[in-house]
Amino acid sequence: MQTPREIELKLECDGPDLTALAGHPLLQAGEATTGILDTTYLDTPERDLHAAGLSLRLRREGERTIQTLKSAAAVAIGLFDRAEWEWDVSGPEPDLALLADTPAAAILAAAKSPDLTPLFRTMVERSRRPIRHGESRIVATLDVGRVETANGDVPLCEVELELDEGSPADLFALARTLSESAPLRLGVLSKGERGYALIAERLRKPSKAEPPALAEDILAGEAFAAIAKACLRHLRLNEDVFRHGRAPEALHQMRVALRRLRSAFTLFKPLLQHDETAQGLRETIKRVTEPFGTARNLDVFLGETLPAEIERRPDEPGLHDLKERLGAEREEAYAAVFAILDGAPWRGLLIDLVIWIEAGPWRAGKGVAGRDRAARDFAATVLERLRRRVKKHGRHLARLEPEARHRVRIEAKKLRYGAEFFGPLFPEKKAAKRHKTFVGALSDLQDHLGALNDLSTAHEIAHRLVAARDGEGEDKVGGGAEPPTGAALFAAGLTAADAEADVHAGALLRKADAAHEALVDVRPFWR
Repeated sequence: MQTPREIELKLECDGPDLTALAGHPLLQAGEATTGILDTTYLDTPERDLHAAGLSLRLRREGERTIQTLKSAAAVAIGLFDRAEWEWDVSGPEPDLALLADTPAAAILAAAKSPDLTPLFRTMVERSRRPIRHGESRIVATLDVGRVETANGDVPLCEVELELDEGSPADLFALARTLSESAPLRLGVLSKGERGYALIAERLRKPSKAEPPALAEDILAGEAFAAIAKACLRHLRLNEDVFRHGRAPEALHQMRVALRRLRSAFTLFKPLLQHDETAQGLRETIKRVTEPFGTARNLDVFLGETLPAEIERRPDEPGLHDLKERLGAEREEAYAAVFAILDGAPWRGLLIDLVIWIEAGPWRAGKGVAGRDRAARDFAATVLERLRRRVKKHGRHLARLEPEARHRVRIEAKKLRYGAEFFGPLFPEKKAAKRHKTFVGALSDLQDHLGALNDLSTAHEIAHRLVAARDGEGEDKVGGGAEPPTGAALFAAGLTAADAEADVHAGALLRKADAAHEALVDVRPFWR
């Protein structure tokens, strides 16, 4: 039985923006239809279908009741390419016999409790508009409504561009044009995923990176596309969380997603080195998101470093003054981050990235080095080279100058991201066990080097504040008349005048050195 496919680009916006977008000339169609969709999603009590990457729903659309099974396994960022089975049914209950030739049959047969139960519901007002764009026939669907669950409701406001016939590139071109008229963001959650996340109480919680879906026999070019889209999904999930709740961890995960994406560009450099767009996008990502780093450094300083100093010296009023002053500075940094996230250039950058991933020059160019090479072989070559660099440059880590140690930290980070990206390509039991050990050893090294970096950042923040205050002629350290500022107190506590700082840094260096030696001794999982 041939699996039917659905290719759909999902975009999100607010209600008033969707109303304005509905009048766009490109979305006008004589055959437009409107209606109310009442959809119920079903699963077993243990959520077996969802765990297998499937969603089952019953939808009332006018006089029809439609039973639909979808596979969510291939959902990435914006573009949803998934298997779909659909049937008309006669009543409000699912017809299990219709699932016999689908993956759901085996899942339900093996389930501990195979009975299906309603989990959540969506109520949507839909406007459906078949249009032509480029050489393709596309169905533009505008949805506004809610996801309703026992744990609460959330609004839905989406534009879906479904390819009826033609090229996905036309979907992206239409999306780019529409985004110039309304603040559209790439969607990463289907309605079903949104409902499952809501009932699991994780819709507004930061999320860590998930391993990309890489088949063992995938080619290097397709592996890069899957990895890059997984990074963008990680980014967009946490962007939504940060925009709704300002969670520091969501900002941190956004930075992780961006670093992982930039590392993917580096790891796959042989495929991208002749694509000028690739270099431009990478540089734009780095430039546009620099304020994210400033905000994150202040988060760490205010959330971890300074509280430890206040606990050590609770009677120093200057430290509490410093907390207040840096709190105001963090608000300014957060405002800069939100200015980026709410701006058209940011939204356009993410759309451009997806367009480039799916249809950029690196895809179409002839003789692109390594694109059609087996991803498993490509990964082994890349990981081996990175491991040699970390092994060589990290020797006698405790004796290295800070700048050289920082380079080792960056190289170790690339190696870890590469190991996490490429892990699914080595699914054998022995390789999987070695992969877990290898990533764990890398994590230990990164933790110690990261702690040293946080200490260095704390020095920079404190001394910058002292220098700024001294430049204004206020509260100069050693000036005699005025007491030292909180920044001066903190800086003094971090410098050689405070022996504890040297002891702490020395201990971190020794731990980092030991972690490097342990990493070198771990058997690589790709060999």
